[in-house]
Amino acid sequence: MRIRIAAWPSVAAATLISAIACAPASAPPQAPPPVVARVDTVRVVDTVTPRPAAPDTALQAGRFDNGKMWTFEYPPMDYFRETYGFAPDSVWFRTARLGALRLPNCTASFVSSTGLVLTNHHCARESVVEVTKPGEKLQDDGFYAATLADERPVDGLFADQLIAIRDISAELDTVPDAGRQAAMEAIAERMTQELGGDSAGIVVEPVALWNGARTSAYVFRRFKDLRLVMTPEIQVGFFGGDPDNFTYPRYDVDMSFFRVYVDGKPYHPDVFFPWSTTGVVEGDGVFVIGNPGSTSRLQTVAQLEYRRDVGDKALLEFLTSRIAVLKRFAAENPAQAESIDVRNRIFDLSNSQKAYSGMWGGLQDPVIMARRADAERKFQAAIDADAALKAQYGDLIVRMAALQQEKRKYATDVAALAAFGAPNWMGGALMRGLFAFQYLNGRKGGAAPQMLSQVAERLRSVGQEPAALQEGFVAARLADLQRAWGDTSATVRQLLAGTTPAARAHAIVAQSVLADSAAAVAALEAGTVSDTDPAVAAAGVMLQRYLAYQGGFGRLNQQEETIARALGRAHFAVSGTTEPPDATFSLRLADGIVRGYEYNGTLAPTYTTFYGMYDRYHSFGSGSDWDLPARWRKPPATFDLGTPLNFVSTADIIGGNSGSPVLNRRLELVGLIFDGNIESLPGDYIYLPEKNRAVAVDARGIFEVLRDMYGATRIVQELTAGTKR
Repeated sequence: MRIRIAAWPSVAAATLISAIACAPASAPPQAPPPVVARVDTVRVVDTVTPRPAAPDTALQAGRFDNGKMWTFEYPPMDYFRETYGFAPDSVWFRTARLGALRLPNCTASFVSSTGLVLTNHHCARESVVEVTKPGEKLQDDGFYAATLADERPVDGLFADQLIAIRDISAELDTVPDAGRQAAMEAIAERMTQELGGDSAGIVVEPVALWNGARTSAYVFRRFKDLRLVMTPEIQVGFFGGDPDNFTYPRYDVDMSFFRVYVDGKPYHPDVFFPWSTTGVVEGDGVFVIGNPGSTSRLQTVAQLEYRRDVGDKALLEFLTSRIAVLKRFAAENPAQAESIDVRNRIFDLSNSQKAYSGMWGGLQDPVIMARRADAERKFQAAIDADAALKAQYGDLIVRMAALQQEKRKYATDVAALAAFGAPNWMGGALMRGLFAFQYLNGRKGGAAPQMLSQVAERLRSVGQEPAALQEGFVAARLADLQRAWGDTSATVRQLLAGTTPAARAHAIVAQSVLADSAAAVAALEAGTVSDTDPAVAAAGVMLQRYLAYQGGFGRLNQQEETIARALGRAHFAVSGTTEPPDATFSLRLADGIVRGYEYNGTLAPTYTTFYGMYDRYHSFGSGSDWDLPARWRKPPATFDLGTPLNFVSTADIIGGNSGSPVLNRRLELVGLIFDGNIESLPGDYIYLPEKNRAVAVDARGIFEVLRDMYGATRIVQELTAGTKR
């Protein structure tokens, strides 16, 4: 699965985040009996909320509908005692916190005393492209550094280790909402300097919890020298491709290794997660330490209904059309597509498309929506039962519902302008046209030279794309407008000029000087770019319509954020820390139980083995998504096909958790999170563990692959001994 956390750069407010989530069961299973954890023979009381047979009860909110992504500053000690029969001490939490790392897009962890780092293959994919030398095909062939000197530095890659957490709520409680962001930035800057600043590798990040009811300053040590140590071929690192994405049973070797260096030498961390030699069995309690990206579990029913009818629907249409553009270009220009990494872009969008499809489907599930409605009724009743809370928060849900009705008036604009201004999806000519339009109008209006210089620099920063790909993206945008506003729209008539989106896009790219990056820069510097350029003219028409839309819709979004912050404070006032806050791509601890589940009229096993991988290969054959690299087709005699490869648990995860270590009670690494099942996708807004499953690569499978498939003796010795030999 492909994980993305950072918002897409965009003029528009819309951003896309690939997610792993959770969903309800399709039928109410009987409550399972309590199970006993094999780890240290600790009795685990099963926390799965069963679906009762009575329909009216099934529609009631459950204890953990808001999830189990616990923060390190507010750990659920009573719940841990109740469920697992033990209370982790401060040393346990410190080890769990320091052993985990945050990458720009995923989670990772230290797994040796000499800085070896484990994460997913899909989290390392761009790094693999970065370190590939001319003539190599590391994505297809894999990579293993046989010696320390062979480990390859990845420019720009960093890993953050959470070394301290400080509560700054009191400093922010007196700050008006309008000034909170500036105040948080000032606090972060002050703390950064106090702790040594960039020279000490310190990064301070304010983290708002419960929409700002509490705020913590997370102090990170940033490691900037990471080197690739090992990654398998993409055919096994993404085994099953998009068809298997967000599914289970799985047979995926989704793992990669890096090493952290400090001052040019391997780093020796204070703590790391030892490799488990025994793995897991059905019923084991496990703990996932990671950085879940974003959830929306505090959203109201009205907000979810707006997403169902307008917002998420528009994003799905956008994703579908852009995937079609990329696939068509790749099919017609395979060598060129490979040279500009179109394959990974397709992976990204396909992952998002599948994720949003599942989330959107969950919003149409009456059971899910009924449970959310029941939770909202109970939340409102709790507010109304307290006079002070009612006076302060009593009308928030009603106000939020009214606001969503106002947002619906912009439904066609939302569909037409989804991700408008995102550089990767506009087409270079049109993107440069946006900046050129702003530059020309600014110059006519007497804008300051500094402002004009900034706009010109943004135009220069737009990378070059093949003409065919530019045409595809421009045509897709024009088709968005035509589909949403109709042929009778004055804007559409002006843009298409009686032609089709494809024909108009071809004309814009063919006739505009802005289609070529070098020519565009030269024309801008020479002063020969004019508003009659077809890309400038088209961008200007779109931008004017966008600004008119954004003026009204943007104000509604600002009002929504204000109400959402107040709702977060209300939730905290009602429930305190007994319910975890929404995910914020900050470190969390999620507990779960290793367990299979019913699906598709049969049973999904607790874990799969390499036998299943080879069955998929032989069933689908060469050239399919289940093809195997050459070295895998005839495994060594020592390779044990019965070794567990992937397993599932009820841990609460979502996008950003990719690469998270799965640990037993002793904080030994038993697995590596890489995906959720298809039933988990509505977990953005509700956690229902009856069929929700987190999918992990089994530590035993990783070890088997390293030792007997790749002969990675150096890594094997490091994992078993904790030192590099």
